[in-house]
Amino acid sequence: MTTVTRTADEARFSPGTFTPAPGRGGLGRMLLAHARVEAAMTLRHGEQVLLTLLIPLALLLGLTLLDILPTGDLDTTSKVDWVTPRILALAVMSSAFTGQAIALGFDRRYGVLKRLAATALPRWLLVAGRVVAALVVVALQMLVLGVVASMLGWSPSTAGLLSAVLLVVLGTLAFGALGVLLGGSLRAEAVLALANVVWFVLLLAGGILLAPAALPGPAADIVLLLPSGALAEGLRSALVDGAFAGYPLLVLAGWGVLAAAVATRTTRLT
Repeated sequence: MTTVTRTADEARFSPGTFTPAPGRGGLGRMLLAHARVEAAMTLRHGEQVLLTLLIPLALLLGLTLLDILPTGDLDTTSKVDWVTPRILALAVMSSAFTGQAIALGFDRRYGVLKRLAATALPRWLLVAGRVVAALVVVALQMLVLGVVASMLGWSPSTAGLLSAVLLVVLGTLAFGALGVLLGGSLRAEAVLALANVVWFVLLLAGGILLAPAALPGPAADIVLLLPSGALAEGLRSALVDGAFAGYPLLVLAGWGVLAAAVATRTTRLT
């Protein structure tokens, strides 16, 4: 009996033997596909749409048309100009933090991440896909809220638009890292409860509905160090005063780096 020995090159199939050719796709295509699926799932989820769009939209209309909150700087600023930057900050927090944390927590519970990790998707791409999806959802939020605010008479300062865009992007990354930190380390039920509690606390006392100047004593300085307060005040400064919000950008960058560093150590697939 004769044994035929083949070299490694001879043992390979010639190109074109299989159609389509098996193997991992390009990283760019995988990232776009994963981000598209994540964004579509977020927009199809009724509770997510309520949290990320309908609640900010209702607050934008209510706070603009009704005299509810104390606003100490309306001598030179219209109410819609005062309210809109804060609602934009709320929309970013709702989508990037609360929505991402809850979705990640339940994805872990049902084994979605464990199954995705067994595919050709690298672990960093799983996170990057969620980040890109969050940026897409936030962009849609900014568009819808901006159009409605414009119909109410909003006239943002064009000098601060670049700073506002940087704040929104950096705020999305910072809150997204915080959402991964929360959703990737606790049980789904705990994530659901804690994410909503944090959302309400930051909404009421985190510099969004109440300006830091309206808070007593050192509370104003503390609020400006929170990501919610930094984003809300930074957007107000950029869109109302047309100023470059350097300090809020540094605060958001600090939160993002810190949360991402901790999340890489604590995030679990199950």
